Amino acid sequence: MAMAFVGTHEHSLDVKGRLVLPAKFRSHFSGDAYLTISEYVGCIALWTPEGFDAMAARMKEQVRNREVEAQAYRALGPSSELVRPDAQGRVMISERLRQHASLEHAVVVCGALDRIEIWNPTSWALVAPGLNQSLADAVLKGGGI
Repeated sequence: MAMAFVGTHEHSLDVKGRLVLPAKFRSHFSGDAYLTISEYVGCIALWTPEGFDAMAARMKEQVRNREVEAQAYRALGPSSELVRPDAQGRVMISERLRQHASLEHAVVVCGALDRIEIWNPTSWALVAPGLNQSLADAVLKGGGI
């Protein structure tokens, strides 16, 4: 895996719906990137092209193995958007994706190792408290650290 995206940052969208990427993430998005809906309510994901391709390949393999329905793979294209950060490191988030995640002005930008998640702060506040316990449970089962 290339650099893992880690950390949590409070940011805001400007009036045009643009997000300034946290400085430590910008160098990984000098070209194209992909915005997608997320499996979580109140969240969208920003992927590098390599990360997006790997995720799509995993999903395609899951479809072949009948682990997920073909509709999920089919939905990936129309639910994703190709974006390019501007010179100031801003990414335009479409109205459609902002509505999907209920993003208004304030957002929480979280590293999720292979992608960046952009959260509605209220949704993040509901999810965040359980994350440490989930990590602890995974460690106890031999999943890391």
